[in-house]
Amino acid sequence: MSRQVFIAFATLVRKEVRRFMRIWVQTLIPPAITMTLYFLIFGSLIGSRIGQMGGYDYMSFVIPGLIMMAVINNAYSNVASSFFSAKFNKSIEELLVSPTPNAVILLGYVCGGALRGLLVGVIVTLLSLFFTSLPIHSPLMVILVVVLSAVLFAMAGLVNAIFANSFDDISVVPTFVLTPLTYLGGVFYSIDLLPEFWRSVSQLNPILYLVNAFRYGMLGVSDVHVGWALGGVVVLVAVLFCVCLYMMEKSRRLRQ
Repeated sequence: MSRQVFIAFATLVRKEVRRFMRIWVQTLIPPAITMTLYFLIFGSLIGSRIGQMGGYDYMSFVIPGLIMMAVINNAYSNVASSFFSAKFNKSIEELLVSPTPNAVILLGYVCGGALRGLLVGVIVTLLSLFFTSLPIHSPLMVILVVVLSAVLFAMAGLVNAIFANSFDDISVVPTFVLTPLTYLGGVFYSIDLLPEFWRSVSQLNPILYLVNAFRYGMLGVSDVHVGWALGGVVVLVAVLFCVCLYMMEKSRRLRQ
């Protein structure tokens, strides 16, 4: 990477980080409050009556899923809103006609979104320590899964931003696709509790594999084969990167 390209990349990342840090009351505090309410309701109040799940108390079982949910939602929403804003006010056109390679523009936005998701994940993890102690079964697995997940959904947010025609379109996918998949992705329960038919349906949900791979990294338990889950995430990241790059180079929605 040449010095000019690195400067362009670092500038984009710094711009994205400063953007969400400047309004940290809106970007970092709300997910922290939401996750704390989840800890109180599902962990302390309901969890004490449920008992153990997967060999751990219910609070410990749901916390990895809640951390992953926070990372996914914030990485996605950061890129979706930021990139669409640049598209809406036409500033993205200046980037596209500049000497900056499209791959660098893509990586800059994705890294900025992923950093927000990871920062929120760290905040939620620290808050969870007030409710229970978290063992770390495999630190490498934890880091790999959370970073790949943040990058994957940051790129998904960029796809949403490219297709969106208005700010209302930014909320459609999180509301009607991302949220249902997350809630049905094994965050609050083990799919072993489901009937055979619904267990098979759940296995079509990609978020199920992310949540379980992350839970395995923390607790050492999983409802799916962890190797296949990690390999699938790597493949999805590679495919979505190529899709995003193609759309940035060819999509007429960026050049209207």
